[in-house]
Amino acid sequence: MPIVVQTSMDPLQFAYRHNHATDDAIAHLLHSTLTHLDKGRGNYVKMLFVDYSSAFNTIIPSLLTTKLEDLGLHTSLSDWISNFLTDRPQSVRVGNCVSSILTLSTGAPQGCVLSPLLYSLYTYDCTVTSSSNIIVKFADDTVVMGLISDNDERAYLEEIKHLENWCQEYKLLLNFSKTKELIVDCSKKQVRHYQPVRISGTTVERVDSFRYLGIHISQDLSWSRHTNSLAKKARQRLYHLRRLRDFRLHSKVLRNFYTCTIESILTGNITVWFGNSTKQDRQALQRVVRSAECITHTELPDLQTIYYKWCQTKARRIVKDPTHPNNRLFSLLRSGKRFRSLKTKTERLKRNFFPQAIRALNQGN
Repeated sequence: MPIVVQTSMDPLQFAYRHNHATDDAIAHLLHSTLTHLDKGRGNYVKMLFVDYSSAFNTIIPSLLTTKLEDLGLHTSLSDWISNFLTDRPQSVRVGNCVSSILTLSTGAPQGCVLSPLLYSLYTYDCTVTSSSNIIVKFADDTVVMGLISDNDERAYLEEIKHLENWCQEYKLLLNFSKTKELIVDCSKKQVRHYQPVRISGTTVERVDSFRYLGIHISQDLSWSRHTNSLAKKARQRLYHLRRLRDFRLHSKVLRNFYTCTIESILTGNITVWFGNSTKQDRQALQRVVRSAECITHTELPDLQTIYYKWCQTKARRIVKDPTHPNNRLFSLLRSGKRFRSLKTKTERLKRNFFPQAIRALNQGN
């Protein structure tokens, strides 16, 4: 199975893989968007955030077996997996009451270690048909990106139609009510008439912000909404920190509590949003840190330091992983000591994760 995973997994499936996490998926999405916007003033990006209904429960074992055999998995192992997924007895116990047994032959068992891998292999061939489109996945969280130039959205709309047909073929159910479209267009002078997206006759709702993998992505790629949400949630946790202080716990215990429950909120996926956040946004978050310092009577690391350190750490991991889809962005100069800076025209792209990560690596060398 490891050989199949390494050679056949969709490179843009960021879930359940070593050195791949939510911040990698978000960073790839944002970098692709900003790079396209950087190429021309008339460019814009359309993102379709696809939601599936009970994705793991709709896997068809017979279709999965065929895919596994096409990927080179031995027939006996494919048959074992098919046997594992079919005719599964299931019942529910509440106290001393037990429901009648229901036999299932679709889907993968919830909580099973093998289920995420089987889903990733089941959807490995859900890929783009045009170079102007990108499909980013994190488990069943799927984003179809259309890199639009000259107002030509045909390839993007055809990609969505292809995805719809693929879902029908492999019995994945699209949740139309939770599927949303976000348009990133930084052109201020040009008034556009965007074509609506329809799936099975239903018009997809267009939103100005969407929460994807824990962060709020806005149509103008600003981060005020996200940072305000983080600051509000972190301030609520300060109450518990004060209560622990009132019980006269040791400052080391208070600091550990802060790190686990407050700093973890403030720094969640920090590498993808902190660089392009405004000074006011950063100050609002830093005020939470200062309040925690007053409560714990200890010096706490500021967010800028954490961001810089995490950029270096994440960049080093990507450089060492040739299977990472963004490994190619890190190329050494002829000296072999420094990495080549990415070409950027706009400040938005310059302050994005990958240019900042390369800068952090060069300063650390």
